Amino acid sequence: MSKPTVYVVIYSTWGHIKTLADSVVKGLREGGVNAELYQVAETLPQEVLDKMHAVKFDIPVLSPKDLVKADAFIFGIPTRYGVPAAQVKAFWDATGGLWAEGALVGKYAGVFTSTASQHGGQETTAMTFLPHLVHHGIIFVPLGYQSKVLFDNSEVVGGSPWGAGTVANGDGSRQPTGKELEIAETQGKTFAGTILKVHKP
Repeated sequence: MSKPTVYVVIYSTWGHIKTLADSVVKGLREGGVNAELYQVAETLPQEVLDKMHAVKFDIPVLSPKDLVKADAFIFGIPTRYGVPAAQVKAFWDATGGLWAEGALVGKYAGVFTSTASQHGGQETTAMTFLPHLVHHGIIFVPLGYQSKVLFDNSEVVGGSPWGAGTVANGDGSRQPTGKELEIAETQGKTFAGTILKVHKP
């Protein structure tokens, strides 16, 4: 029986989302599905990225039209003022043809995020991302409380029932912790379990 394929599609400026994505991919593969990592196209000029000290990743750039090739997706989205980064919005703005054809109806998707602070909008970023899925008829799969780390109040821990997350600090100095990576891996595993329940080879 063929395995379903999940695309993990990210935008990462300084690497926090990329680090979480690696754990999500690990969890997906351990959960029994094929997982492929992609990034959305950059919209900022290189001179601006240089001033921001942005990190460049050797990850294939996904064309919006290629979303049809996957059975499901998990999107890694950094927060900008509590909503998804503009690069993610630009990616979805280019999916009008897919929307007109109903090409993504019935596929599944999840989300994970990164914010500068504990209260920087991890949940609102997920919430404001949902209209993209709704208009395409994509089914949202939340993490829920399948990771018990979400109950850990002994230290700062990113993530929520909406999906995994990390807190990066305003200067990006804080890197994803072991607990946050554990949440991300759990999200991958549980998402894979959901996809396997509904996948028809």
